[in-house]
Amino acid sequence: MKEYKLAVVGATGLVGRKVVEILQEYNLPISKCEFFATRKSAGTDFFFNGKQCLVKELKDDSFEEGFDFAIFSAGGEASKHYAPLAAQAGCIVVDNSSAFRMDSDVPLVVPEVNPEEIKNNHGIIANPNCSTIQAVIPLKALDDKYKIKRIVYSTYQAVSGAGHDGVTDLERGLEGEEPKKFPYPIVNNCLPHIDTFLENGYTKEEEKMINETRKILKRPDLKITATTVRVPVINSHSESINVEFEEKFDLYELKSVLSNTPGIIVQDDTQNNIYPLALNATGHDESFVGRIRRDFSVDSGINFWCVADNIRKGAASNAVQIVQKLIELDNEQ
Repeated sequence: MKEYKLAVVGATGLVGRKVVEILQEYNLPISKCEFFATRKSAGTDFFFNGKQCLVKELKDDSFEEGFDFAIFSAGGEASKHYAPLAAQAGCIVVDNSSAFRMDSDVPLVVPEVNPEEIKNNHGIIANPNCSTIQAVIPLKALDDKYKIKRIVYSTYQAVSGAGHDGVTDLERGLEGEEPKKFPYPIVNNCLPHIDTFLENGYTKEEEKMINETRKILKRPDLKITATTVRVPVINSHSESINVEFEEKFDLYELKSVLSNTPGIIVQDDTQNNIYPLALNATGHDESFVGRIRRDFSVDSGINFWCVADNIRKGAASNAVQIVQKLIELDNEQ
């Protein structure tokens, strides 16, 4: 099998380190893997596949060495500057930031949902927002079967979604120290405030979920609203999702549809207190779904609870899985 060269940009961050970990788990045919970070974090070293590797400083000419793929997790500004340079050098970039997600020329991909979009890249593929990724896996299956009329998102998002600083705020807060990342203490608190507020009263995080869901499902006019909340949980996002359908449904059949969808684990046995939990989802790449029940306030609707590891499936694993699909496509040619 052909072997490939891969660059990991932002390798020292929370997501970047998880990318490095998952690459070793997936054992892709990578003959060369280089790690990059901004000047502030360059110089760090760690072990990858049994070898000690140095994190190099990211520069304009970093991709002239010739890489097939690059996974970017260094933030939007770095992506805007360096991802086009990497693409110009013949490298396909999988970008974890929000820089290109709504660009009409950039595919926004969740491999279980719209893998066909991978082929439409022009050198950059966008990784969706963490809270969007876990939701669209069940939503795509339901939309295909019953056609979704409206979605209401209510999220309960872990502090790791805000990076190292978010985790540190929770840990410091437990010691009675004041927050540095969040505007208020996260300990014993829920903050209905993720990212910045917009003039329309929504936050950027809420608009990301709305717009990204529409793009991934190819439903630009789909009615969606969202409230995103930061909660004092280290890892794994939880979401309450309300869905109204155009078509009638049988609840048993609907649960079967979800159970048979790749990337979903249904945990829905309320008689035995079995439902998705953040503690149990952490460390896994699936979207866990449970508390599936009719919404009796509308003619055809359901509520369900959706939980996933936001650092793995919500970012790092999804990016690695896209690279995996790129390799599979290349070997089919």
